[in-house]
This record gives sequence, C-alpha cells and structure tokens, in this order.
Amino acid sequence: MLDLCFSILASDFTHLADEVAAATRGGGTIVHVDIMDGHFVPNITFGPPVVKALRPITRLPLDCHLMIEDPDAFIPAFAEAGADMISVQQETCPHLHRTLQHIIEHAVLPGVVINPATPVDTLIEVLPMVHHVLVMSVNPGFGGQKFLPLALEKIAYLAALRKEMGLNFRIEVDGGVDNSTVASVVEAGAEMLVAGSAVFSGGKAEKNARELLRRARAAEPKNRNAKPAPGKLQPAKPESRRK
Repeated sequence: MLDLCFSILASDFTHLADEVAAATRGGGTIVHVDIMDGHFVPNITFGPPVVKALRPITRLPLDCHLMIEDPDAFIPAFAEAGADMISVQQETCPHLHRTLQHIIEHAVLPGVVINPATPVDTLIEVLPMVHHVLVMSVNPGFGGQKFLPLALEKIAYLAALRKEMGLNFRIEVDGGVDNSTVASVVEAGAEMLVAGSAVFSGGKAEKNARELLRRARAAEPKNRNAKPAPGKLQPAKPESRRK
C-alpha cells in the first residue's frame, strides 16, 4: 500500500488544521513533520509543542523526522507529544542501534534516514529493527529542492536487500517528489512518499494530493503486495499505539 506523507513544512502555518484536513481529503495518509535544529541542517522548524498541537486535529499517524544533532535527548519529548513514528539521521547517531532501541522503548515506530552522500550499506546491521528507511533525495534543510536521481539506485538496492534478508521494513523517500518524479520513485520500490511543495502549492492541497496519488498508483508494481517471509517480525501498524 502506498502512503502519501504530506510534509507540513510546505503548508500555510496560519491555517495548519485546514491544510492537514485538505491533504487528508485528497488521500494523504501520514503527516510528515520535519524537525530541524539549525545545526545539522541550516534551518530551524518545529519542536514537540507543534507535534502536541497536531495530535488532536488529525487521526493520521505523525511521522517525525529528526534532522537534529542530538536526537536521543529529544526522543522522549516527541514520543510524549504524540509521534507515531520517529526517524533519525544515520549521520548524527554514533550509536545508531542504541538510538533506535531508545525509540522502540518509547512505543514509537523507529525509522532511519540517509542523506544523498551516505551509502545504504551503513544500515545493514539495523535493518531488522526498523519500521522504515527514509532515503533523502535532496540535501536536507529546505523544501522545494530538485530531486536527485541517485536516490533511485538506493531505493532499488533497499528493495533488493529487503527481499534478500527476508525483512519487511518500508521504504520512504523525501525530496523533490512531485508529479514528474513520483512514478520513478514508486517503480524503484518506494512506498512512503513524502511531498511538501507538490501537495501544498497554490493552496490546493486536496486537488494536488489526489493527482500525485493517481500518478503514484498508476506506477505501482503489480506484485507490491507480496507477503513478508515467514517467521519475520512484522512492525505494528502506526494506529495500533492508539485506542
């Protein structure tokens, strides 16, 4: 199943609840929240209070991407604020396994992220414990950047590794995903599609989300719904944390 993870970084912050509702009507299934600290990336965005404010206005899972230098210090706060998924940058975690375990201990689905210059092979040891792997298809920090085609090779490699290792982590892509690139990322193997500008541009989130999903579904491989290998741990669905 494809998920459209609409990034509120590109939304109209003065009407955030309305923007989330419009993107949801258009078929968006996950709210993507980019957390930046001005150190790891040259921008400052949201903190736990914004996640806490989002929680009562949507039933969708909240996907928090921590683009910060010290994610371990903030995992408890984002979990308490209502995050369903927390992903951390491989590049900021000297003890990546421990950081992912920290996320799991807070009853949140763990994800790991790699920047364009980071090889997929740096993740081999932690792939069995993650819910999703996020491939950055731009250099993180600002929305509206041009898609980097090298991400397609990483997505395809991750899909091959998942099959070879008998795992069922999901593959997410973020950066430059729009009507012109979405088919190629889906064909490569991505299932969680992060889009910001492509959804919220022009104040037409519902219409834009619907069109982006239409193009994504048209490119979806027919065998995408194959079941994971027997005996492998299947990550819980994000909704399972909430009654």
